[in-house]
Amino acid sequence: MGIINVAAKVLEIMGPMTTMKLQKLVYYSQAHSLATTGLSLFPEDFEAWTNGPVSLELFNRHRGRFTIRKEELLISLPERCATLEYEQVKIIEEVCAKLGNLTGNQLSERTHKEDPWIRARIGISANQGSEEIISKKSIHDYYVNHPIV
Repeated sequence: MGIINVAAKVLEIMGPMTTMKLQKLVYYSQAHSLATTGLSLFPEDFEAWTNGPVSLELFNRHRGRFTIRKEELLISLPERCATLEYEQVKIIEEVCAKLGNLTGNQLSERTHKEDPWIRARIGISANQGSEEIISKKSIHDYYVNHPIV
């Protein structure tokens, strides 16, 4: 399953939201999955951008939008027909229940206090852009000891 399908499930659960909030809830869904099952929800990576973790693949899908709806995200038939496994949906639901009340800015601030983003930005100034990958290993290792849910 790909990141677009996970993002679509977040939007299905939560409704329309800012793209920043969507990026962070998808990031935390991946982190929760890695920490609790050792498995990725999707193969795509996150980069350590100024405002927190961002998936370039997801960004390219919502580029130019401030808010997004599920219908705007899914553009191909395979994406619209794809289904997540029960365990994957449960992980996403848990993250949305725990963090869904926070704004995109609040979620961004939270990521700025956590090691995966901090370590990926070592040597990069606060306002400087970065394409540095936040490794799945660093995400797993941090959140296994700092549970999201």
